[in-house]
Amino acid sequence: MFHGSMVALVTPMRDDGAIDQDSLEALVDFHIGAGTDAIVAVGTTGESATLNEKEHCDLLRRIVAMAAGRIPVIAGTGANSTQEAIDLTRCGLQAGADACLLVTPYYNKPTQEGLYQHYKAIAEAVPIPQILYNVPGRTVCDLLPETVQRLAPISNIIGLKDATGDLQRGRQIIAGCGDRLDLYSGDDATAMELILLGAKGDISVTANVAPEAMHDMCAAALAGDRARAEQIDQRLRALHRELFIESSPIPVKWALHEMQLIPPGIRLPLTPLADTCHEPVRNALRQAGVLEAADA
Repeated sequence: MFHGSMVALVTPMRDDGAIDQDSLEALVDFHIGAGTDAIVAVGTTGESATLNEKEHCDLLRRIVAMAAGRIPVIAGTGANSTQEAIDLTRCGLQAGADACLLVTPYYNKPTQEGLYQHYKAIAEAVPIPQILYNVPGRTVCDLLPETVQRLAPISNIIGLKDATGDLQRGRQIIAGCGDRLDLYSGDDATAMELILLGAKGDISVTANVAPEAMHDMCAAALAGDRARAEQIDQRLRALHRELFIESSPIPVKWALHEMQLIPPGIRLPLTPLADTCHEPVRNALRQAGVLEAADA
């Protein structure tokens, strides 16, 4: 249903933490102009954990309105409370999003049966396409391939964003789910290889700052053109690494500010990028060709 480079969009904020609507609209236009294939709004990279429910739903409505049908919008609506996830997913549906992305419940540490029942309940409650999201490095909760296979027959569960970086796991999910469920990378460093194995795209942090290159790399990998995909990905590898030099989205928000695309704001408990990390991120931006030496 979705394919290619799908940006995990940041939420621009001013110094006081207020959401900057003008910068947000400019970012949406930036991605449409650069060929980004879909926008993932108010996910982890969008600092969903620091937004209240009203802010979260308002942002989804605004981003869908800004996109105005020019690009698909996937709403981040996951939570560690099943009822809260249902409520947010309803917000996504009412906002006009094309699908919702639901991270595994964090902190609770549910069993695999609990994960199955959680996702089944949301899918049954809200008739919108839904993408599961497994990122155990942040949630301390691992959605195992066997549970994904149990969920795959549910008609509106259409995909899985897997951020483990485990290519063998990717092979197992593709083999086990077939065409019942699309697999997406959530790990930029291994996205190219996962797409070449059969994944449909990448929900990407790197795409925030290098959208055109990420679109081109994903398109080449989807076409099976390894040589072209590797050529592009080589330029992006430093970004894939340095945009996680501190907890995301700290580095990518600093990078976008360095590119003069957003204000410097970020909400506690996240803090601005440490001074010692500025040069590695800046160098990665230069290597990717999105920041000239004279701009630094």
